[in-house]
Amino acid sequence: MLRQYELVDRVLDYDPEADEALLNRAYVFSMQAHGSQKRASGDPYFSHPIEVAGILTDLHLDDVTIATAILHDTIEDTVATPEEIERLFGPNVARLVDGVTKLSKIEAQTENERAAENLRKFLLAMSDDIRVLLVKLADRLHNMRTLHHIAKPEKRRRIAKETMDIYAPLAERIGMYEFMKEMQTLAFQQLEPEAYESISRRLEQMKEGGDDRINGIALDLKLLLSRAGVEAEVTGREKHPYSIFRKMSERHISFEQLSDVMAFRAIVPTEEDCYRTLGIIHRSWPMVPGRFKDYISTPKRNGYRSLHTSVIHARDARVEIQIRTPEMHAEADFGLAAHWTYKQATRHDQQVSWIRDLVEILDTADSPEELLEHTRMAMYQDRIFAFTPKGELIQLPKGATPVDFAYAVHTTLGDQAVGAKINGRVVPLSTVIDNGDQVQILRSAGQTPQINWLNVAITGKALAAIRRHLRQAERAEQVTLGTKLYEDIVERLPAQIGADALPEALKRLKMSDEGQLMVAIARRTISDAAVMEALMPGSAGADVAELAPQSSAISIKGLTAGVAYELAECCHPVPGDRIVGVRRPDAGIEVHAIQCPVLSELADRSDDETAWVDISWGDETEGATARITVMVKNEPGALGVLASVIGAHKANIINLRLDTRDARFHTNMIDVEVHDVQHLMRLMAALRATDVVGSVERV
Repeated sequence: MLRQYELVDRVLDYDPEADEALLNRAYVFSMQAHGSQKRASGDPYFSHPIEVAGILTDLHLDDVTIATAILHDTIEDTVATPEEIERLFGPNVARLVDGVTKLSKIEAQTENERAAENLRKFLLAMSDDIRVLLVKLADRLHNMRTLHHIAKPEKRRRIAKETMDIYAPLAERIGMYEFMKEMQTLAFQQLEPEAYESISRRLEQMKEGGDDRINGIALDLKLLLSRAGVEAEVTGREKHPYSIFRKMSERHISFEQLSDVMAFRAIVPTEEDCYRTLGIIHRSWPMVPGRFKDYISTPKRNGYRSLHTSVIHARDARVEIQIRTPEMHAEADFGLAAHWTYKQATRHDQQVSWIRDLVEILDTADSPEELLEHTRMAMYQDRIFAFTPKGELIQLPKGATPVDFAYAVHTTLGDQAVGAKINGRVVPLSTVIDNGDQVQILRSAGQTPQINWLNVAITGKALAAIRRHLRQAERAEQVTLGTKLYEDIVERLPAQIGADALPEALKRLKMSDEGQLMVAIARRTISDAAVMEALMPGSAGADVAELAPQSSAISIKGLTAGVAYELAECCHPVPGDRIVGVRRPDAGIEVHAIQCPVLSELADRSDDETAWVDISWGDETEGATARITVMVKNEPGALGVLASVIGAHKANIINLRLDTRDARFHTNMIDVEVHDVQHLMRLMAALRATDVVGSVERV
């Protein structure tokens, strides 16, 4: 364990202006607060925060962050209070300690919920100040180093899985690759002990067998560059066990078949030397196609810059080589921490814009599972690069569509997207964007997010924004529909009610506001009788069957099919059809045509779960989708004629399916979008008058 003066000297070595008194006070306070507490290893608990602080001194972090590391467990594990921390160490330290503390208060939940809740608190805290993240990563790294002291295997595995799922990827996303590699290795050792032992043993056997290929290849590379006049620091290593295991799993190959176990790094003075070095290497040894990546001209989202290539060395070894400058190397090892300027409060750096995206997801995720799904996707998927018409670079996951692109640029642009141009060509919003595409979003102020976008978008930010809008629209329409049903309930009361009847009813029903009641009525989570009784006690009577009949048809004009109500798939009603609504508990109204055979089955059942509601389309209700079966002659061009007739009558084919086919005819089921029943009848008459059509029937 670091002694007090050793820790302070470490900080003063890289920051002579650091507040020495602050560090000394924090050291003494933490030691006294933790007192005789012990860790699972038997060491004094106080040793843990000091080692965490020591890890952060390697990153040359400021005195406030080091003090936070020393104090990070005092609020959670001792009698110290946030007010005491603020009084003794100032508001900045107190705010950071509180942020780290919030991350540790995880309730006993299922694995997914627990990991997601952890991530939720984690991201919320680090979005306020990135230093909270750095302290927590160092805290987790030290806990992983001492994980073997925990007696219960299931607890070790839980902590290791959490590290692999959340902390290692977050370290990667801010470019702290050394933290990431060590966390992955330690977690891998717990999660896959047999695989870890096997791979480690193979790596040891390579060394013990006198196989000094790594030093030999490193020397060859250094001599090659030296002869060309490039001064380079060249190092070589075996890849760490988890990296090897992941490649073996992804490629379904054995250790012996894995050809790129070795990796080399050439650190050269300037960016120009990087590209010159690359040329020298490629002229001397054959490159492996598809294995070259230029992260200097196009850095990773976490700011990582380097040239990567794989070549076939003269010793018949396939090796990976990274080429970078000393500055790039510092950022590659320690990422954001390598250049974070805390005293200038530069925490809105573009390199952490992804944090703000994830925090936006936190506000709209329905469940911990949904949160984890989105954030894991944001962290793990490979990235592609696309450009706006002005040349701004937008990074997205592979498989992203223009919907994801639009929301990555701005939420409002995503909400208003109606189409897109990729490389100047108009494409559907479902088109997958490729690396290097230029994307222009076509927008309309009258557009709103569509439910089918949930099948198109893949980024957490886009999915969260779409779901938020759909939830708001659904609630608004349910309130509107519930209000119409409520007004009918009031009409059916035996007497008029006063202005205070509704507020009193809300109290009796234990509801907070009118909106909650209207949604409950629309979704039939509360019966009409219960609403009547709450508005006018004694009005509903003992028998629900004695309720007054519905006074007037409920208009669905202005409501959206699929949101406030559903058009039944069994009969496909369209405006102009006589319709009736079926209400079931906790569901929207299901609209059927009056002649639908399903209604007879429901009437025969006559259970208490199903209620009927008289509804009407209302004037100028928007169109709907009708289903027809068309028997067409089996001859060339017949379907073309069919489509032309439908198009000429301003109808739109939504779906077409071939049901049966013989030598003379084939029967097609067609879903067609029409304005109303008269429009449908005109279309069916036109189809029947066509020579290629044998018959047309509505389903």
